[in-house]
Amino acid sequence: MKNLNKVVIAVKNRDLQVTNLGDPFMCGEGKYRVITKCQAGFMNASVKQARSAMEVFRSYKIKAVHSIARVKDIAGIGELDFMVYARAGKKVWIEEDMLAEVTVGDINQDLYKTALYNQFQYQAVNAKVWADKAYVMNK
Repeated sequence: MKNLNKVVIAVKNRDLQVTNLGDPFMCGEGKYRVITKCQAGFMNASVKQARSAMEVFRSYKIKAVHSIARVKDIAGIGELDFMVYARAGKKVWIEEDMLAEVTVGDINQDLYKTALYNQFQYQAVNAKVWADKAYVMNK
């Protein structure tokens, strides 16, 4: 499912890296590998089947998610992981199609200390409530 909405980035931020792997189905239905950090500080890896990368992202405690990779089966090679989301402190690497699905609520609830949070960004895309998209123009 290719997102036809154009991503709007109003404020240049060196801590926010938007990737575009060129595959229109990269953040769509499929298998995802998620790396999370438990309360004890250990990293846990799990594989989840989902309709989208954002569905996987929202199914975990958002602050605990360190990375999400799309697992694709490549003919003749086997399974390969393609990173669609990663976070290290304030820095965020995110696939363009996944960024288009991020809402103000996702950011304000658990990601307000990351590079995704920016009030000027919300104003630029006419985001008024938590359900509005944070990086795609709202009506």
